[in-house]
Amino acid sequence: MPLTPDMFKHMVFSSALAGIAAALLLSVLQMFWVTPLILQAEMYEVAAEADAHAHTADDHTHNAVAWQPEDGWQRTVSTISSNALMAIAFALMLTGAYALRKPSGILQGLAWGLAGYTVFFAAPSLGLPPDLPGTSTAAVLSRQGWWLATALATAFGLGLLLLQGRWSLRLLGALAMITPHLLGAPQPEIVTSLAPEALQTQFRWASTLTNGAFWTVLGMLSTITFNRTPNQP
Repeated sequence: MPLTPDMFKHMVFSSALAGIAAALLLSVLQMFWVTPLILQAEMYEVAAEADAHAHTADDHTHNAVAWQPEDGWQRTVSTISSNALMAIAFALMLTGAYALRKPSGILQGLAWGLAGYTVFFAAPSLGLPPDLPGTSTAAVLSRQGWWLATALATAFGLGLLLLQGRWSLRLLGALAMITPHLLGAPQPEIVTSLAPEALQTQFRWASTLTNGAFWTVLGMLSTITFNRTPNQP
């Protein structure tokens, strides 16, 4: 279907509706499940920093502290705003795919949502699982590069596996998906975590399930809004 100005407006409008709704769901889940775990981990981090600073009395006068939202309404507003922007961007990606291959119903929207979950969360998390504050990590640029390469390889691989029927291309798709994991994600030289292992496990499960719920809802809602919103004014 050609990308006319009316079609573009339709994609943006349907993406905004689906994205905001999915972002609100994600924000509520994070507020009651994920954020409390982060706050617990931050307590361990603050305690460790206080212990370290106790040996240098003037650290507090020389170390600049970057601004971050305070607990309460600032953290809530920041979380909802960032989630909404992220969700609308992801919804635009989905509706862009719908413009090329229109979904026939909500089940196909669910499939697209699960594909997005695999590309942007599940596959990268196999090598770089979500971590709590106070956990050692590799250099930021190397992690970002691996994450991006994994997401692109997974999207390419899923496209070959699911959107065409030639077995040679399907094998190529499977190879593309596993290649980043065969190479391995960048890891810190020494793995340390201030938070207890049980808390880290809870956080990873919470992140996995909340992101799964987000992508499931986003896929279905973006299909509904894309198919039901008129293409013409």
